[in-house]
Amino acid sequence: MHLAEFNIGTLKYDWDDPRVADFADNLDRVYDIARRSPGYVWHLVGNEMEAAQLDAEGVLGGNPRTASTLSVWQDAETLGNFVWNTVHKQFYDRKGEWYDPDQGLRLVMWWVPDGHRPTITEAMERFHHLANHGNSDYAFGWSHLKDKPI
Repeated sequence: MHLAEFNIGTLKYDWDDPRVADFADNLDRVYDIARRSPGYVWHLVGNEMEAAQLDAEGVLGGNPRTASTLSVWQDAETLGNFVWNTVHKQFYDRKGEWYDPDQGLRLVMWWVPDGHRPTITEAMERFHHLANHGNSDYAFGWSHLKDKPI
């Protein structure tokens, strides 16, 4: 099994606002580091993710300030190493500059069979399940993994 992760948030400002520039201008850099990281398997690429985010009829709602990532990793350890031990952490630590801190849940993870590429619809279903039912083996956050052998 591999680990899927989906995170979503709404930016405080439009994508072309100078207050978001450092975030927006470094997305490719962070994705490049992810692709080169041990344990990286796949992520929904920019143009496909952007189309999903902007689709007014889609499960993400069409808000032009949506920022999200859907990716698959070999396991929790390799995802954690990318999140907490690369340049990604520098941007994560600055999230308050770009996102309202009161947005609530922003991340969900779940196990997928090797070779499976989750869809945005699947990701949002897991996200809502976690929001409505809390951590379970079906949908969980980082704290759930601390209680499980990795």
